[in-house]
Amino acid sequence: MQLTFSSILRIWLALVGLAFFVSCSQAPELRAISGQTMGTTYNIRYVSGNPRHDTENLKERVDGLLAQINSQMSTYDPESELSQFNQRRTTEPVVISRALEQVVQRALEIAKETDGLLDITVGPLVNLWGFGPQARPNVIPTEAELRDARSKVGYQHLQVDNHQLRKAIPDLYVDLSTIAKGYGVDRVALLLEQMGIHNYLVEIGGEMRMKGDKPGDQAWRIAVEKPVTTERAVQRTIEPGNYAVATSGDYRNYYEEQGQRYSHIIDPTTGEPIQHNLVSVTVLTETCMDADAYATALTVMGPERALAFAEQKQLAVLLIVRENDTFKEYTSTAFKRFEQ
Repeated sequence: MQLTFSSILRIWLALVGLAFFVSCSQAPELRAISGQTMGTTYNIRYVSGNPRHDTENLKERVDGLLAQINSQMSTYDPESELSQFNQRRTTEPVVISRALEQVVQRALEIAKETDGLLDITVGPLVNLWGFGPQARPNVIPTEAELRDARSKVGYQHLQVDNHQLRKAIPDLYVDLSTIAKGYGVDRVALLLEQMGIHNYLVEIGGEMRMKGDKPGDQAWRIAVEKPVTTERAVQRTIEPGNYAVATSGDYRNYYEEQGQRYSHIIDPTTGEPIQHNLVSVTVLTETCMDADAYATALTVMGPERALAFAEQKQLAVLLIVRENDTFKEYTSTAFKRFEQ
């Protein structure tokens, strides 16, 4: 076959392009970025050999995304979209962002599933007990104060429809701290996917989601923390695969008053901190938003009811219960596949 000059030129250019591509590509390696968001920290581990996935560029995009979510859902930022809604003393509907609509809608769905034990309007009670952005000295509320706060609580007084949010009680206060971090994890995971990164672990404040493997086809492994306050210890390790993981517990954020322990997890049905012996709940689901919300609701339920709920919903759940100064584990049927 006789090659023309133009044919030789095209082949030469193709070879030059291939050489450039090979020289710019790197062997896949484990990279990491971290930062602060939502009053806590985030950590991302990802596998890539693509120069476009450098840590500086990725961190800039992640920080921008999380700043946007925070500006929509934070109760600590008085200028956030959610704070502006909470400050309104009206029952008129308010047009909200698609992101806020999605999170509130899912929270209300899980509230109905759990008979109101996940309640994003429980904020006045959280604040009253000294665990919210309006933190106060650890003084136990009076019965009158509890009655007043409970009169302003109830997920059934909140409605989201057609990109609008409405409250039936002017003083209703919405707090998304039980679901927003999980949503943030999901959004960061989606960002990574859109950038062509398909092997990663994303963690915000202990809630995480992973996909694929580490270099060398090693599975992502995570540790479930032992529910003690005196040390950082591992209860057990699991391999979640391509699932999200969230853990809720009452062993970090609490205080004691006159010998009584008060947890930051409030039971909406009593208006008071939980008092049972279920100290840690770990949930694995496809989205971190769901795992985050379910972990809180199951913690409020207590061990027997939580395990029954997990079996009914086919949720992968690990419960750690304090029994006679020791910890005992209970797992749902769906959790067995993740055990090591």
